[in-house]
Amino acid sequence: MDTTCIMCPMGCALRVEETDGKVVVTGNGCPRGAKYGEAEFLHPERVVTTLLKHERGGVVSVKTDRPIPKSKIGEFLSWAASYRVSGAVATGDALAEDPVGCGATVVATADYEE
Repeated sequence: MDTTCIMCPMGCALRVEETDGKVVVTGNGCPRGAKYGEAEFLHPERVVTTLLKHERGGVVSVKTDRPIPKSKIGEFLSWAASYRVSGAVATGDALAEDPVGCGATVVATADYEE
């Protein structure tokens, strides 16, 4: 697998392969790149940002408070498409706890006033 390291501005081009049962990362300029490449190969995760509809119209900007498995992103976005926020929202408010069973809380990234 080829990927680009995002741990620093260098953006090293990584090659990640499994050899003899071990994950081997090449192309990294530092140990952080090796750690990132291994994690991306074994268990890729992302913080997801999206918009949730408000029941009175408009949208609320949100994100997960921690990375979720890439395999759960589609399920998360399906949940988000059907979820409706109610009431006023302040930046940092927790709007939903663990909606797709991976431990992440959905938090507002902007205020919404009714």
